[in-house]
Amino acid sequence: MDIYRVSFFGHREIERLSPVADMLEDIVADLLRTKEYVEFYVGRYGEFDQAAASAVRRMRSSIGHSNSSMILVLPYMTAEFADNEKYFYDYYDEVEICPEAAEAHFKAAIGIRNKAVAERSDLVVCYTTRKSGGAYQAVRYADRLGKRVINIAEHINGDTQ
Repeated sequence: MDIYRVSFFGHREIERLSPVADMLEDIVADLLRTKEYVEFYVGRYGEFDQAAASAVRRMRSSIGHSNSSMILVLPYMTAEFADNEKYFYDYYDEVEICPEAAEAHFKAAIGIRNKAVAERSDLVVCYTTRKSGGAYQAVRYADRLGKRVINIAEHINGDTQ
């Protein structure tokens, strides 16, 4: 089976959420229709992460989900996950603790997780509007690896700074 891997990185706050959510849905729907099997790697640290996971759930519900899975990749074990494991497994198909990040200092763990996820991805879908922050660093890393990158902010806002 040909597995196409997609990751999402974006800033914690999004100024105009509706057009971002619409574009996420369009991208996810296209992938579900054109790829044999898609693994969607999502985080849980801000508005973009929530919008991406919601778009994946909506499109999988609408189009079908037999050719995809949504995987939450955490940088380390969190109390929220430990206390609500059933909820997490009801929402996500899989929950993965990134082994490289779990061994690191907690302040570096998210960046390490982002790099590990980018390395596994065929496509990176992002929302970055400034040249700073963890999402921007993850996207730069993916670009250096030669990964295909779609920056939704460029399509909605024009060129970013």
